[in-house]
Amino acid sequence: MTTDINTLLTALYVKIDDWLGASSRIGRPPKLTDAELLTLAVAQVLLGVRSEARWLRFVPRHLPGAFPYLPGQSGYNKRLRHALPLLQRAIRALARDTDLWAELVWVVDSTPVECGRSRPTPQRSDLAGWAGYGYCRSHSRWFWGLRLHLICTPAGLPITWALATPKIDERQVLMAILDHDPDLLVDRPGLLIVADKGYVSAELDHYLEERGVRLLRPSYRNRMPRPGEQFLKPIRQLIESVNHTLKGQLDLELHGGRSPEGVGARIAQRILALTAAIWHNRATGQPITRSLIAYDH
Repeated sequence: MTTDINTLLTALYVKIDDWLGASSRIGRPPKLTDAELLTLAVAQVLLGVRSEARWLRFVPRHLPGAFPYLPGQSGYNKRLRHALPLLQRAIRALARDTDLWAELVWVVDSTPVECGRSRPTPQRSDLAGWAGYGYCRSHSRWFWGLRLHLICTPAGLPITWALATPKIDERQVLMAILDHDPDLLVDRPGLLIVADKGYVSAELDHYLEERGVRLLRPSYRNRMPRPGEQFLKPIRQLIESVNHTLKGQLDLELHGGRSPEGVGARIAQRILALTAAIWHNRATGQPITRSLIAYDH
């Protein structure tokens, strides 16, 4: 099968439309259906068009006939911001539709999502009170924004994710994620979570042991190494590679969100695009599961 952006969008639209089924919305149906909205959002991210106004001008010329109706910029922005719960459900639906969902090894890490640079921004932004200052060790610099906490399989399939202020400890966020979605741990005997030194915590170890989950992460230099630590480094690099895909190819840090709903929807939009590409690559037997090259032009 030829793998390109049109093939992906067609398969994605059919999948989402079948998954959503008949609409239960009361009143006149929208001219742009939810399935079309999600497909349009995924196409925007994969093709790297960050401006919504430019994107709506881009579609008729480069994807002629793909979307019979396109709203104005303000209408598209409003629909996308209100679609955050739908985006989250779509990510889960696509992830469950792959053989990777049953993986018993997860990789967890967090990465900065910058939301502003000017000094007045923290005082007047709608994100004030949620976003905060944090330190990025990878770039040795401070940033103002959020942290994306991502749990994925070694192949890069997103299992679940959360956005949190940088001031909250990574270990607390991981426990909150699993408490919020306890069904994730059902029917996963022997689940192994691989993390870095930031997840060293007796409280976290006890929390996961109670749920039948093992946590494998490096020990500090003054501690006795745990069994299996010699295999950690290449596995931990996988989550860094996934974060690089989100930032380098899907413009994670150039989301342009200015409100909690806007930031959440745009981050979900990018995670859905990554999930859709992995879902389509697995379904079509592509050799590289997380490759986006066939879909960025």
